Amino acid sequence: MKTPFSPKNNPRVIIIQKLYGKFFNDDEEILFSKHRFKKFIKDVVSGTIERNEIILDELDKNLGDGFRFNNLDKVFQVILKSATYEILYKPNLSINIIIKEYLNASNFFLDDSQTRYLNALLDNVAKKLRSSNA
Repeated sequence: MKTPFSPKNNPRVIIIQKLYGKFFNDDEEILFSKHRFKKFIKDVVSGTIERNEIILDELDKNLGDGFRFNNLDKVFQVILKSATYEILYKPNLSINIIIKEYLNASNFFLDDSQTRYLNALLDNVAKKLRSSNA
């Protein structure tokens, strides 16, 4: 499936790349180049890093007993964390938009079956988090 945007223009792709570098490559310094969504990208990346423990707690609570976050693919983990950050801390963004944007971005990193699984997980988490915070 061809997406209309190049990966370097997609803010969620950039978010995923920056967070992957931080969580799995121990990047000390995260640089944000010029981008029309730079403020948003920086906010989601910084917020996800700062609230990592809270996000992991929420994922743990909301995904059920059989779910093992650390068994997931690393890119998958990053997408779940950043999308959960947006669901929790960006109440002005609709759940449908957040999920759609991350699914579009995930096409650059994951295969179709993983994307479908991601869709189900994000949908599940979003419904639980937004209903409990409403």
